[in-house]
Amino acid sequence: MQNDPVDVLVVGAGASGAAVLWSLLETRMKFLCLEQGLRISDMDFPSRDADYELARYGRFSCDPNVRGLKQDYPINSDESCITPVNWNGVGGSTINFLAHWPRMKPSDFRTATLDGVAEDWPVDYARLEPFYEMNDRNVGVSGLGGNPAYPNYALDLPPIPIGKLGQTLANGFNRMGWHWWPSDVAILSQDHEGRQKCVNAGTCDLGCAAGAKGGANFTYWPILENAGVELRTECRVREILVDKGTGLATGVLYHGPDGRVHEQRAELVIMACNGVGTPRLLLNSRSGMFPEGVANRSGMVGRNLMFHPLTGVSGVFDEPMKGHEGPMACSILSQEFYETDPDRNFVRGYGLHSGRSTTPMTFALGGYGIDDPIPWGNQHRFIMDDIYPYLAGLTVVTEDLPEGHNRVTLDPVLTDSDGIPAPKISYRLGENTKRMLEHGKERAKEVLLAAGARKLLFKDDNTVWWRAGWHQMGTCRMGHDPRNSVVDGWGRCHDVKNLFIVDGSIFVTSGAVNPTSTIQALALYVGECIKDNIYNLFE
Repeated sequence: MQNDPVDVLVVGAGASGAAVLWSLLETRMKFLCLEQGLRISDMDFPSRDADYELARYGRFSCDPNVRGLKQDYPINSDESCITPVNWNGVGGSTINFLAHWPRMKPSDFRTATLDGVAEDWPVDYARLEPFYEMNDRNVGVSGLGGNPAYPNYALDLPPIPIGKLGQTLANGFNRMGWHWWPSDVAILSQDHEGRQKCVNAGTCDLGCAAGAKGGANFTYWPILENAGVELRTECRVREILVDKGTGLATGVLYHGPDGRVHEQRAELVIMACNGVGTPRLLLNSRSGMFPEGVANRSGMVGRNLMFHPLTGVSGVFDEPMKGHEGPMACSILSQEFYETDPDRNFVRGYGLHSGRSTTPMTFALGGYGIDDPIPWGNQHRFIMDDIYPYLAGLTVVTEDLPEGHNRVTLDPVLTDSDGIPAPKISYRLGENTKRMLEHGKERAKEVLLAAGARKLLFKDDNTVWWRAGWHQMGTCRMGHDPRNSVVDGWGRCHDVKNLFIVDGSIFVTSGAVNPTSTIQALALYVGECIKDNIYNLFE
């Protein structure tokens, strides 16, 4: 393998890695991206197969511990009530994400000032707004402008139809007098720039064979490769190298597809490995300069892990809801309870998201890898005939506050297929989150009853969904103070001036919305900062 030095080395070919490379293209530097996973053709997506639903429980599971592929790394979640889920390959987790696309709100960046919790971000909504807009154009986002929950913005494509399910739930919100709005989605409602509109197959998590979903594999990567960006797959980075004399990163060591360890030198290294993968790699990069891991003099690498703990309530209605027709997670959402209210017993808030139903076999097998399979026999027939077609549900998506004890460390025993220590997750729900979940469950019940549900289905215990770790944030957070943050206000590591991070690990707070839109906006923002400071970047 040729390992000539490059100007910019990006580790990870997912949402953030692709976006920051696109931002930097105009500099005409020499780029290289190393990706531990494979490139999967849309012709090989399980969504094209007759038995596509079974792939959710095997080779295309969202859970790397279930997939167990060579390019995956196992995750020890024994000390967590939520397990991280991800995808390793070109496009990263945008291959199997559900493309729900709400932005974070202005208050999410100022929780310390407004609510006395967590920390304020070094950037705010206004600073990121042009990058949200830029990314929406690049990805292809469908939605309805004028949402009163946000500063006004417009999208190029009309919203995905909310369907019978969404209309029914909207009626319930209307009767309660509560906010709701059609979801912004990174899914095409119309043919757009050579890509086909959504065909409503409900297979978003199994690779979008139509190309309607705005994954990085369909949006950014064709542009990047046409521009000459080099992409190497099956290349797993094990260590970031730092020069003792200058204190600058010189490149990485990585395992290539030939089974050998290679050194790749670079002037600038950018981490884009998600909120678990990035701290894992930093912690594994130990040296005399950084005995606790590179860029970790603050001891903050891996700390403040945030998910979005989820619970849900479903209603059984008198008419079929046609819930499995359309994108899996995208119909309407309410942010009525998003902001802090002093009359409630918790700070910050949550969203009520209407997800569509899973396809029939997936429902019978227990949903989206979350619950237990439904029983066999007469009860099975009853549930499939009299319950499943009539279901409409609401998911409570809570804002997770940063807590130092929730963290990613290195497992002392478990390793990946190249012998690199696997991440270990230590995570427990905060008391604030528990109160928020209970409040959200009760409000969801009220909406469903107002919408006409004749029966409610929900868990009686206080457990959250196990495979709810799609959103991994906060483990290398931004901040002005090097003592309690890992990167500065434009993604540069305090300790290593030519090492940048652009993925969800740099989040300061989590908000109560899916983070990919904000992750990519941040990556574009960091790219812009690099360009603006190119002549004094390492000072």
